[in-house]
Amino acid sequence: MPSPKSKSEATPDLSEVAAIYQDLEKRVLPRSCQISTRCCRFRLTGQVPFLTLGEALYAAKGVRASGRKEIKPNPEGACPLLGANGFCTIYQHRPFGCRTHFCEAAGGVYPRKHLADLIQRLEALDEKLGGEGSRPLPVAVGDALQVRRAGRR
Repeated sequence: MPSPKSKSEATPDLSEVAAIYQDLEKRVLPRSCQISTRCCRFRLTGQVPFLTLGEALYAAKGVRASGRKEIKPNPEGACPLLGANGFCTIYQHRPFGCRTHFCEAAGGVYPRKHLADLIQRLEALDEKLGGEGSRPLPVAVGDALQVRRAGRR
């Protein structure tokens, strides 16, 4: 992960990530999530959400708020952010991919035409933060936690 180039990058303002997620919540798109967490079983579904740097830093904030300092691989191939109770430990900070229900049981992926502007905002923020594009959730969040511990972001 690149090192920060300015003081503003040293402590990025993640309010843009929160604003993007709020804008997503305002869009009424039919879904029927039953909170089965089946979509969180990456080995089972063969799908892993990819996160931009802003999303990863925002998710890392949720990990720290849950009292954890790191994430560990789940031996069953599930999301490392699932708790012992089987539910997301960072639900309020969950990434865009989780919010847009890539889960088939909930109705599948939101049509891109309904999300393109939000995706572009996440990509623009990634560039502003010095990110290198979307990366798999476990790697992106793990790296964001390490960077935070090192005091670089």
